Amino acid sequence: MRWVMVLIAIVVLILGYSFITVYNGPFEPLGRTAFVKLANPDFYPGHPHSQLLAKYAEERNSKCALICHFAGSSNYRSYQDGDVFIIELAFIDTQGTGAEGDTNYWDSLSIAFFGVPDGRYKYKSDGIVFDTYEEAMDHVYTLARDHGQEGPIPMAWHGSARKGNPIFIQGCGFPLYFHILQKTYGIIPAYVYTLYGMIFPYIHSPYQSFELRNATELQLLYRGGNLDYE
Repeated sequence: MRWVMVLIAIVVLILGYSFITVYNGPFEPLGRTAFVKLANPDFYPGHPHSQLLAKYAEERNSKCALICHFAGSSNYRSYQDGDVFIIELAFIDTQGTGAEGDTNYWDSLSIAFFGVPDGRYKYKSDGIVFDTYEEAMDHVYTLARDHGQEGPIPMAWHGSARKGNPIFIQGCGFPLYFHILQKTYGIIPAYVYTLYGMIFPYIHSPYQSFELRNATELQLLYRGGNLDYE
């Protein structure tokens, strides 16, 4: 019984430390926005996933939101959706297989434990490739400031899985989300808020049931180019 109390105390300390650390920080971690794509591109003015992120930001009286991606062919242009300015940021893994490649789980585990080695990631936003994390964050903060942001920027990762079970595969932008949390708040809050972020869409997304129920069909349609805007 005593070990249970000790375990509860440790968990409470970890959660309390993480909450206090993040509370006054530059980003408010939300979590995953999508399980699969409903249409492509899905971070585009008026798309349901874009509007959903804008809604999350409006609920927090925020004028901006940051969405994390895995870089593909897009320029990741930031844009206005209603009253919220959506800042898009993608990472380029210089040692990875690209957005369409298979996940290297051992490599992902190493990054989860030890963080991203310096120089491994590059970053892309608004058609610009940034060589360092600091340059990319300067761009994000400048956009937020120019669009009237006050307080922490709500941050989410895209989350769409091209193939496989999206319940387990965390999808586009997941490593960048963890990376930003780890760089900003440290490894323990990064673990805590990433785990919370995995639960987030089950609680908040109105599309989660539809996406999960039709995941395989939507993934096939996406990979076949049938979800692209005409």
